[in-house]
Amino acid sequence: MRVLITGGAGFIGSHIAELLAGQGHEPVVLDALLPAAHGDGDVPEWIDENTLVRGDVRDPDVLREALRGVDVVCHQAAMVGHGVDPTDAPDYAAHNDLGTATLLAEMYRAGVTRLVLASSMVVYGEGRYRCSRHGIVSPGPRDRADIEAGRFEPPCSRCGSTLEPELVPEDAPVDPRSTYAATKLAQEHLAGAWARQSGGAVHAMRYHNVYGPRMPRDTPYSGVASIFRSALERGVAPTVLEDGAQRRDFVHVRDVAIAVALAVQAQAEPGRCTPLNVCSGQPHTVGEMAATLAECMGGPSPRIAGGARSGDVRHIVADPGRAQRELGFRAAIGFTEGMAEFATAPLRAPATRS
Repeated sequence: MRVLITGGAGFIGSHIAELLAGQGHEPVVLDALLPAAHGDGDVPEWIDENTLVRGDVRDPDVLREALRGVDVVCHQAAMVGHGVDPTDAPDYAAHNDLGTATLLAEMYRAGVTRLVLASSMVVYGEGRYRCSRHGIVSPGPRDRADIEAGRFEPPCSRCGSTLEPELVPEDAPVDPRSTYAATKLAQEHLAGAWARQSGGAVHAMRYHNVYGPRMPRDTPYSGVASIFRSALERGVAPTVLEDGAQRRDFVHVRDVAIAVALAVQAQAEPGRCTPLNVCSGQPHTVGEMAATLAECMGGPSPRIAGGARSGDVRHIVADPGRAQRELGFRAAIGFTEGMAEFATAPLRAPATRS
């Protein structure tokens, strides 16, 4: 199949392009090579320039060229990460939502009916919690006074008792807590509307905490694994917010690429956008990740700093069951193995703000 990969020169997109090419598919890599993701803007060494269309996903003329003969689109292009502050909002909306809307319009004109969309676990907000008295509950935002006092666990919104975190299924309520999260959910809604109007089919791949080779470094748009590793390379202890016990699902980028390749070859249901958790299903704490990385790199132990950023959530660990049933996907790279590799894996050059 001929597969267009928007953002295909980036962290996750480049691994997808490599895997699809190795499976005998024909990847077409569309990437603007923006400084916020690629530093100097040069073509990365891991990209075959013969497959590259350099341009912006918001440009209809670029998309018309890139979509010629395409069977499936993998839409990875996006502005990612927690960002700096609310002044980032116009850039997030322009890159993520306008970019997606423009792509969907040109896919319709080109008669391309299959989309694999890069979504994110951030659409859920807080994870899934159970109260011993009230069953499954939504805890709502955490109180700033509690966080400053070192009380990090969200209480039951009905009785105030301690909650037990559980795995989050795809049908859990969505509650985006950041600008980035809001734009990722908007991408899913746009894709769902397009699917209903066009009869197209969408897999929305809700990536959890992806890490691995080619992550961008030294930028507020990086994932926490890259931020910790950059600190350790400078000989500085990684700073862990809260008490380090917040649970996440860390999934290796090569496993993510496998999940996407399976979605490319699978038949999604026409007329709808089907969300799928892309995760390991194995919870680990942020503190555990920082300590494991420090041990692998022979660096200083993490510094537990307390506090929390606005929009941070306490626990978010996914249920991998639907991806296993519908795609046959199961993450293969274990946490310890993956972190040991990541400790010395090549990262991308420092990025700059566009």
